[in-house]
Amino acid sequence: MSSCRPDGLPGREDFGAFVAGPRLSIDGASAGPLAGLTFAAKDLFDVAGHVTGCGSPDWAASHGPAQRSAAAVDLLLAAGARLAGKTVTDEISLGLLGRNRHVGTPVNPRAPDRYPGGSSSGSAAAVAAGLVALALGSDSGGSMRVPASFCGLYGIRPTHGAVPTAGLMTQSPSFDTAGFFAADAEIFARVGAVLLPQGPEEGIEEVLIAEDAFACADAPVRGALRPAVAAVAQHVGHSRSIILAEEGLRAWNGHHVHLQHPEFARTFGPWVDAVDPRLSYDVAATIAVARRLPEAPQQAALAFRPLVRARVEALLEGRRVLCLPTTPILPPRRDLSLGETAAACERIVDLTCIAGLTGLPQVSLPLGAAEGLPVGLSLIGWRGSDGALVELARRMGRPA
Repeated sequence: MSSCRPDGLPGREDFGAFVAGPRLSIDGASAGPLAGLTFAAKDLFDVAGHVTGCGSPDWAASHGPAQRSAAAVDLLLAAGARLAGKTVTDEISLGLLGRNRHVGTPVNPRAPDRYPGGSSSGSAAAVAAGLVALALGSDSGGSMRVPASFCGLYGIRPTHGAVPTAGLMTQSPSFDTAGFFAADAEIFARVGAVLLPQGPEEGIEEVLIAEDAFACADAPVRGALRPAVAAVAQHVGHSRSIILAEEGLRAWNGHHVHLQHPEFARTFGPWVDAVDPRLSYDVAATIAVARRLPEAPQQAALAFRPLVRARVEALLEGRRVLCLPTTPILPPRRDLSLGETAAACERIVDLTCIAGLTGLPQVSLPLGAAEGLPVGLSLIGWRGSDGALVELARRMGRPA
């Protein structure tokens, strides 16, 4: 299948990044801050006149064409970018590794024998392969941050609600966000200026290094990020180490499960009952378990969430940011068993649950490498600090 590079010229194979069928292409405005750039959109974003497939043949078959395009798609088109295709997602967005048995798992251009990360897998693969300059994805439990780390990209999960989600197939409303990838720090910042709310410029005053988050990570990840942490701390000028979760991040993960999973069970449950769709074993099992979660831990999670939000927001007051690994593991091999993939995902959520529970913005920076594989460093900022995080990414990404 043909593909296009950021300049729009025909290019190499598409790494399995794009949905099957004729490539969708829509010209953007003739002028604008993103003129001359191409972008892709995860197949959860509506494009007028086209069916949003959500990584599931039965979802596509049971839904009609979108009446209008997603707000984020329209913003990029209005800024001059050209839509160059829709990209593969994990099945109905329930995944963190990029695996999809129905429509195929995209190839990680930086590590072809490894998963690309999900569920914004195709978007990350398309950008990492140089097929487009930027791409839209979504993040509920880590679906922007994990692919950014595994594919060596800049990626952001914005402050909850900062980027409009109208026209995005959401799964867990109190967690869902719309984000974007870029391989180039300057392009990443240009996209941020289009999609993110603009306010007064606020610099970052201090970096808080979450030692318990680093303790969750494997030794190669910690080693790969040590120079990156030092570089970020030196750039900001002030840093100190902290323990973020006195209860342990695995406890935070448990609360996250008992909040997010009932939400996506309510989203997809009626469709499952009405259509009886073909689902992969792991996706079917995830939905089935989510629909039967006991009430008591759900209530405990509901009580915990405002407490942890207040705690983290107090910690970040004064324009501080948390520094942590984006994921605790290197990109996993594509031949893992189902049990091994489940264990990998649980470990990942030990770290991705922090921004999910708090609704705070998190940027993943491609600043590390171990064993020839990309390793992302994350910064979580105060509510509304998206612009400050993107600006730091831009400055850190400049050639020395």
